[in-house]
Amino acid sequence: MSGFVAELTPEIDPSEVGLDADRLSRIDRHFQRYVEDGRLAGWSAVVTRGGKIAHVGMHGQRDAEADLPVQADTLWRIYSMTKPITSVAVMMLVEEGLIELNDPVSRYIPAFGAGRVYIKGSAMKPVTVPITEPMRVWHLLTHTSGLTYGFHHTHPTDAIYRAHGYEWGVPKGVDLAGACDAWAGMPLAFQPSAEWNYSVSTDVLGRVVEVASGQSLDEFFAQRILEPLGMTDTSFSVSEQNVERLAALYSPNPQTGRFIRNKAMGDAVLTPPTCLSGGGGLVSTAADYHRFTQMLLNGGELDGTRLLGSRTVDYMTQNHLPGGADLEEFGRPLFAESPLLGTGFGLGFSVVIDAAEGKVLSSPGEFAWGGAASTAFWVDPAEELTALFFTQLLPSSTHPIRSQLRTLVYQAVVD
Repeated sequence: MSGFVAELTPEIDPSEVGLDADRLSRIDRHFQRYVEDGRLAGWSAVVTRGGKIAHVGMHGQRDAEADLPVQADTLWRIYSMTKPITSVAVMMLVEEGLIELNDPVSRYIPAFGAGRVYIKGSAMKPVTVPITEPMRVWHLLTHTSGLTYGFHHTHPTDAIYRAHGYEWGVPKGVDLAGACDAWAGMPLAFQPSAEWNYSVSTDVLGRVVEVASGQSLDEFFAQRILEPLGMTDTSFSVSEQNVERLAALYSPNPQTGRFIRNKAMGDAVLTPPTCLSGGGGLVSTAADYHRFTQMLLNGGELDGTRLLGSRTVDYMTQNHLPGGADLEEFGRPLFAESPLLGTGFGLGFSVVIDAAEGKVLSSPGEFAWGGAASTAFWVDPAEELTALFFTQLLPSSTHPIRSQLRTLVYQAVVD
């Protein structure tokens, strides 16, 4: 697909695909209020049905201080929306026989061969026991590995990560191989497969991809996923010539709730990273990520380019939590990029298993994820529908953007 340039304009009258244009406009009116009262600087939203773009909305500024508007080619830090791309990379290698889901992670990263699990004590003096079963590739894909994130602040293992410099990233100068070895040397929060905990698991998967493929993660992404899909604006950093397209990163002012610039974290994407984060490192555009979601909706293929077999996509997007449990039941009650009630987890995606339990309009089988700066997407195979939302407000738990977007999209479905 060389020479492909992604467009981001409506392709069809919404009524032709069972959507009401007036009702879709509620999305724009609702999120315009977020800009008007200072909760967001700007945003972009895309809704498709039947493989056609039915609605594109955008409002506000990509950079409020420079008075630059949100545009179709605005570059957004997608953070954890990198995870589904890494998960697709893993499953491409599974399909080629280079990885098996039951493989011990230590086959690719030997440091994970002698893991230990926290059972009691403080972060300074943890009491640990050996792992009772190997951490496997599927544990990483499902976030049941026992790994964690330093930014959780809920468990002594989180504090151990922070003490080693792993909170919202890695220590300066550490590459992906070094980070994985460091995580392997820290205690797990629980035995693999015992619980669900949002974690650096997908970063470790990025290293598995490197070892199994013999390519660096950025090379694998570019050659095997991004270029074939025509995702020409997705990468681990922003080049000097594209800096003006980059949206500024914001966080809420604790006193007023209005957005304030988060320059320290926002500037990180201006230089190529030492550590290629498959868990949160990519910058992308709405048009690019739309291409990725259409590939998933189409069962692994887009415009004649097939990344995955359709059965593989089906397998990835079913609930893999033991006994059909949801995240509320099996997960730790802490931050995640999705609702917990009525939502399970597949191989790289949250999966709706009981829409009534979640109390937000949705469909069983809908799969999704989001990013730390309040970006989000979902794919609904039953309704042949996808939705994407891009903004740059960190953390994503600041406002109920995702649940509101789901309601606003589904109320516009009228067939």
